[in-house]
Amino acid sequence: MRIMKKLLSIILTVIIAAAIFAGCGAETAGPNEIGIGINYELSGEVASYGQASVSGIELAIEEINAAGGINGKLIKPFKYDNKSDKSQATTLTKKLMTQHKVSIVLGPATSGAFKATIPEATKNKVVVASGSTTAEGVTSDENGVKEFAFRICFSDLYQGTAMANYALKNMSATKAVIIMDNSSDYGKGLAENFKKTFEAGGGTIVATEAFVGGDTDFNAILTKIKGQEFDVIFIPGYYNEAGLIIKQARELGINSAILGADGFGAPELVELAGKSALNNVFFSSHFSVLDKNPAVSDFIANYNAKYGKDPDQFAALGYDLVYFVADAIKRAGSTDPVAIKDALAATKDFPGITGTFSIDENHDPVKDVIVVGFKDGEHATSERVEQ
Repeated sequence: MRIMKKLLSIILTVIIAAAIFAGCGAETAGPNEIGIGINYELSGEVASYGQASVSGIELAIEEINAAGGINGKLIKPFKYDNKSDKSQATTLTKKLMTQHKVSIVLGPATSGAFKATIPEATKNKVVVASGSTTAEGVTSDENGVKEFAFRICFSDLYQGTAMANYALKNMSATKAVIIMDNSSDYGKGLAENFKKTFEAGGGTIVATEAFVGGDTDFNAILTKIKGQEFDVIFIPGYYNEAGLIIKQARELGINSAILGADGFGAPELVELAGKSALNNVFFSSHFSVLDKNPAVSDFIANYNAKYGKDPDQFAALGYDLVYFVADAIKRAGSTDPVAIKDALAATKDFPGITGTFSIDENHDPVKDVIVVGFKDGEHATSERVEQ
């Protein structure tokens, strides 16, 4: 009898423990739902990127679900904050794939964190997709294409080509100066592709000057080029230094056109350069609120209604990312991650608000670049540049 009681006690303990464990298990999507993971930088040093991306993502999910979902199934999001930490981003990707059993993971926003999650995607055969990871080597490298990684933004080097074409075709420029950030792959890659494309188009690079990230005094460089003849200055770098270069160039009487990349796309550029210096300044961007496309206008209005402000390029890319994924799931006719991966790779002429694009063999988008122009520190013009 004592043995029987002890045995029953052990069995009861095991049953209770199992029930507790089951109760603590991660939630998964139901039979009429599609589980999508959201793994973004919602706090930490690059939280502004993640927060804006997720605001666009959540608006798109809300719209899709209100319209009946995808193939009759509603999107069930599982959202996590990776705290702008690469290792946390990897841990969360694994959790979303193995515990929540999602069909796809969106994010992170930044290239380093996104790249850190790709091994988990490959291991679990579940796609990771980002709207804003622009670095080279994200979706493919010397070892080939990364089968389960996709992005919908153009790359850093792509921008160098676009801005060279803009200088040649839209501005009829024939001579250019490059003032580049020699301390970052971003700056060096942009400069290399601008030079290659500009020269191939018949232009001449009359001078190339370099600075290091963190520099604040550019008068020596600017004085050196001031006496030379050129149509445009290309500054492949971030707003921190670019703002000061623009300010100091204008103070020295250099009024030629100045071109940059998406690193110019921050309000701090205006603070550093000053509004009066930001005329005849243009930069490549993923999105512009000046775009008159009716779909873009609707997106801006809906975003404003939900959040009380205009969307930025990260919000627009997050919004497009969800619709890009939804389109692939619809075409796949399945929530199976491998089927979704194949449909994403086969995407052609997807009509995003950041531009219509197709996915190439490297899982990158083939899309136009938007060139935004300043007038007195405000975004005043927006043009699409074909590649």
